[in-house]
Amino acid sequence: MKKINPLLIIILALGVFGIITTEMGIIGVLPQITQKFNISTSQTGWLVSIFALVVAISGPFLTLLASGINRKVILLTAVLIFAISNVVYAYTTMFEVMLIFRIIPAIFHPVFFSVALVTAAQLVPPEKSTKAVTKVFAGITVGFAFGVPLTSYLADKISLEVAFLFGAVVSIIAFLGILAWLPSMPVKEKMSYGKQLGILRKPLLWLNIVTVIFIFAAMFSVYSYFAEYLGQVTHMNGSWISIMLMAFGIVMIFGNFLFGGLLHKSIPKTVIMFPLLYAVTYLFVYYLGSYFIPMVIIIIIWGAVHSGGLIVSQAWLTTEAKEAPEFGNSLFISFSNLGITIGTAIGGWFISRSGIHELLWIGIIFSLLAFLSIIIKIKISNLNVTEAKLGD
Repeated sequence: MKKINPLLIIILALGVFGIITTEMGIIGVLPQITQKFNISTSQTGWLVSIFALVVAISGPFLTLLASGINRKVILLTAVLIFAISNVVYAYTTMFEVMLIFRIIPAIFHPVFFSVALVTAAQLVPPEKSTKAVTKVFAGITVGFAFGVPLTSYLADKISLEVAFLFGAVVSIIAFLGILAWLPSMPVKEKMSYGKQLGILRKPLLWLNIVTVIFIFAAMFSVYSYFAEYLGQVTHMNGSWISIMLMAFGIVMIFGNFLFGGLLHKSIPKTVIMFPLLYAVTYLFVYYLGSYFIPMVIIIIIWGAVHSGGLIVSQAWLTTEAKEAPEFGNSLFISFSNLGITIGTAIGGWFISRSGIHELLWIGIIFSLLAFLSIIIKIKISNLNVTEAKLGD
């Protein structure tokens, strides 16, 4: 393989940024879409839910089918599809067409993620792989920090078309960077479907999957209602809520690298620490959430901790999927989306019955369940090692 351009990892992160901006940015422009197509809010909501549903269902299967295809071809195809989809969003006059072009890129979403993460790790020496993956993951946090609010801002200040074309331009830049700098990466030895699916027979993998679901449920059971909580409990106005959302996202960028460094030192210790740290953060939010200045400080800490859930969960799940890393990453994408769906649904149900201030207890419960599943997995793993030594 020829010498790798050091900007290539950043280009992969930019591709991830474009995908997150396309996936999540639409949340900030739903009112304009409702007005453009003259449809109800519930109909517009399908643009969000259908994307997440397709990602959760199709991820592992599509990654499996693409496992024998040149890595460069997959990455180029995926970012091109996202660029085309954004152009369609900008100019279509039919809601049904827009809905179809939410489904199509959603199919490529987990494939791009899983391949990009593995590619980043393969482009650098083994001892630097964790840091390379952390940089690609930064595309997610930067997408939340800048991509989503910028999409909303462009739609509000200029036009909906310009907002979507911004997403298209980002994906086109990523396409050109991958085309120019990523060497051809054919699959030298295609792994059989059976061997990849074989990792699903590992009980420890399923314990890790359960942990991922609990962690994302803990994160999004509360974060999904972030703005509403700040408005009702902290009594922030719309301007302050926007500032806090931006601050939360910006701090996520730094938190991403903080937890990446901790994982580089010790994956088990970092994974054990994470849900406990999140539970403590939620306790501070619960008891100090009604106080303006303390809540501003807590949001900074919360954003840093929140970002860790992404990279910590991915690292934890893939420790049991080393035989099929791309398939393992697709499992992470699918089950993390399942966790988001479960957490958001249960959080909304709990708010309707107990009020939004009590929502923090749902996040704490999910955090403790994640901690429990981690401890169980480690105990079983240690027991297996002990038995293996005694057998020898």
